[in-house]
Amino acid sequence: MSIYRVLARLLVYPDAELHTVLPVMRDMLRADSTLPVTLRRALDKTIDEFATADLIDLKERYSGMFDRIRSLSLHMFEHVHSDSRERGPAMLDLVELYRRHGLDVTAGELPDYLPLFLEFLSTIDRKQADRYLDDASDILGALHDRLSKRESPYAPIVAMLLHLAGAPATPLAEEQEELTFAALDRAWEEAAVAFGPENNPTTSAGCDRAATVVARMNASAMPGE
Repeated sequence: MSIYRVLARLLVYPDAELHTVLPVMRDMLRADSTLPVTLRRALDKTIDEFATADLIDLKERYSGMFDRIRSLSLHMFEHVHSDSRERGPAMLDLVELYRRHGLDVTAGELPDYLPLFLEFLSTIDRKQADRYLDDASDILGALHDRLSKRESPYAPIVAMLLHLAGAPATPLAEEQEELTFAALDRAWEEAAVAFGPENNPTTSAGCDRAATVVARMNASAMPGE
């Protein structure tokens, strides 16, 4: 099982099947000596928590974060374009990227859904997959910061993605650490998200860097690469 497929499965809505595949995913992560020990141990704790938690509680926790808090959305372009008209073309570009690699997106899920993107990465060459993931590292960094503030068991999953992208997780700036969850969520409702500590939505309304993220992802997907 590909590391990308493991992480994708850990990020989707929990179901009864999850408990049956957790031991396989745990063994795969423990056996991969190329992954940092600290990240493997953190993911081991996440898997332990998923394995021992009540399924209904897991579902409620998942929905409470990823479905109800926009700043924690697993739809990548939600962070870059929000509801702007640029989001549509970016979606089409991503679908075209999938198709060029033989993946026809027919499911009801939007193409920018992070677990779907990871499933796509699991089907291509590892080095190329890591490069595509690096194109989304700003998005992942912002998501990791917010999950870490909530001490979420999902934070180590995103931390591992940042490692694979070659962009280790960094802590929030001191001034951001003092913000409450409510303040962060209010800021998210008021402005589009731009990524990186210097572009936190509570301190900057700019979105130039967010546009650059999408442009970089599209550029790296050009034929011939």
